[in-house]
Amino acid sequence: MANREDVRDKAGREDVRGTSGTTARARNGQRTRSGQSDTQIPIARMRDGVSTNGATGGDERLANGLGWFSIGLGLAQIVAPGSVARLIGVNDDTGSRSLMRAIGIREIATGVGILSKPRPAGWVRARVGGDLMDLTLLGAAMRADDTQKGKVAFATAAVLGVTALDVICSERLGDKASRLPAARAREGAKMHVAKAITIRTSPEQLYTFWREFSNLPRFMYHLQEVRVINERRSHWVARAPAGSSVEWDAEITEDRPNERIAWRSLPDADVKNFGSVEFRAAPRGRGTEVHVELHYDPPGGKLGAIVAKLMGEDPARQIGDDLRRLKQVIETGEVVRSDATVVGQGVGYLRQRPAQPPRREEITQALQEARL
Repeated sequence: MANREDVRDKAGREDVRGTSGTTARARNGQRTRSGQSDTQIPIARMRDGVSTNGATGGDERLANGLGWFSIGLGLAQIVAPGSVARLIGVNDDTGSRSLMRAIGIREIATGVGILSKPRPAGWVRARVGGDLMDLTLLGAAMRADDTQKGKVAFATAAVLGVTALDVICSERLGDKASRLPAARAREGAKMHVAKAITIRTSPEQLYTFWREFSNLPRFMYHLQEVRVINERRSHWVARAPAGSSVEWDAEITEDRPNERIAWRSLPDADVKNFGSVEFRAAPRGRGTEVHVELHYDPPGGKLGAIVAKLMGEDPARQIGDDLRRLKQVIETGEVVRSDATVVGQGVGYLRQRPAQPPRREEITQALQEARL
């Protein structure tokens, strides 16, 4: 069952229920012969925007996946080198264990490098170099007399598959990073997030709703408060990992009614950041595309960014969820919560998804986060 939080947009749109946790029907739309609305509104249809390095969200997810794969494989090679050696068909001896641990250290280093860099193309290329080294070692194992050829062949095929992913990801990230304007690279922000979503309403309504900054905490659950100081300045309070909070003053740097709002933090901010939101008419009258970009220096630097990801405070994920909630607020007048939402607003909530009961481990993790 979906619990509902009454949040109505400024247009006073009639309350709408989601169907199966994935779509909502406008009550005031045209009715079909069956008596149902002929207007279906996807609640979570979203696409990733282009990041600072020019990579699409899919490229970034692939890079992050390769980074976590490196760390997991490296830990296995360090903790259980003998088991990994036997798995790939080589002898479990002192030399093999030492080599496995050395490769494990390399894997962890590249994984951390990928996850900690806003533009990880270089670290993904390092993975390609490591793959070539692994293939060379497996080739030597295949020629040896005391190895299990079947397992070595299987391991070689697996490494070839991973190598293909590494090469594809490296080329995409490297090619698109070259398109990064030099001026933007000198802005000083270490991390970057870009997301976009299509919402069925006009650019004018979305601009008006967003420009009233006090509305932002209604769908941005990491924000505790946005207090308007004057026409161009505002004070922001946001939640941070481990139950802490950060504050800063921001000023508007560009304001084009119904088109674009840009802002930046003032010099004494806890979190230095700048960003923008653009409202573009979607093709064929399908509403408005909302494009959000955020550049920021995470508390604690790059290490802080990694810790935030481990604790479920990844800004890329947060902004993606925020835009889905904005879509719900504008299109349906409320934020729909599925059974997967086990904790209150802003703390420990699980990633949005079609309504389904949460797994036991998800409940445990969310409750642990809420106690921090």
